[in-house]
Amino acid sequence: MAVLFAGQAFKALAITVTTTNPTSVTTDEIVAAPAITSAVPAMEAVSDAMKEFKNLTKQERKERIKEVKKEIKQFKADKKNNAAPSTNTLLLVILALLLPPLAVYLHQGEINGKFWLSLILTLLFFIPGVIYALIVVLGNG
Repeated sequence: MAVLFAGQAFKALAITVTTTNPTSVTTDEIVAAPAITSAVPAMEAVSDAMKEFKNLTKQERKERIKEVKKEIKQFKADKKNNAAPSTNTLLLVILALLLPPLAVYLHQGEINGKFWLSLILTLLFFIPGVIYALIVVLGNG
């Protein structure tokens, strides 16, 4: 979402720069467009980080990517270990009865094989889709 907002702000900035004379732009006009001014530092930070990453050697890049993957695995493990409150489970069960693929997606947190299987079962035969969604939501996996 933030990337889309930054992209829209960048397009607006490009349109502003191309449609106005660069010498006629004042600081008052820049202050009047807060979305553009708040998106520019963020875009600069991203471009600086990309430049820094590109300047690393291949070995350093691989190490950084390994670190990121390790952090992602740790985050997923921490997320999995924390038990969800019973209200979430109750809401997912109700949702599994109404829209099974959506309940599976919300439970899993990503579109994976379980989601696709639930979608196919729901489209072909609604009752098996509901049963499978309940197994996924109420089961450990």
